[in-house]
Amino acid sequence: MTMRPVSGVLMFALVFMGVGVSADVAGKWKSEFQTADGQKGQNVFTFQVDGEKLTGTVYSSLAGSEAKIEEGQIKGDAISFAITRNMGGTEARFRYKGKVAGDEIKFVVTIGEPDGIQIEMTAKREKQ
Repeated sequence: MTMRPVSGVLMFALVFMGVGVSADVAGKWKSEFQTADGQKGQNVFTFQVDGEKLTGTVYSSLAGSEAKIEEGQIKGDAISFAITRNMGGTEARFRYKGKVAGDEIKFVVTIGEPDGIQIEMTAKREKQ
């Protein structure tokens, strides 16, 4: 039995299967949430993606302003980033960690460091 050389296309496909592909999150997403003290709010996420680097903004209805995404990254279906907000004259750090599943991202948000208050929220992709 003789073996034929593997074609370039097949070889490319085998190599590509071993490389992780990040979820497509570019665009606008919205989430509704409730804070620990019962306030209801909405976030609007605007994501830009360059490879595994995530940038963009987060608008909060409770804060009434946008915050720039810092330390953003996306690897496979895992997404993480931070934002900093001024809360009554004090800087507060919000750390978002989530998992992308189709048109939803389930986030756990930690407010304050190192082990601050946590809230959960689900963001849904805005239809265009």
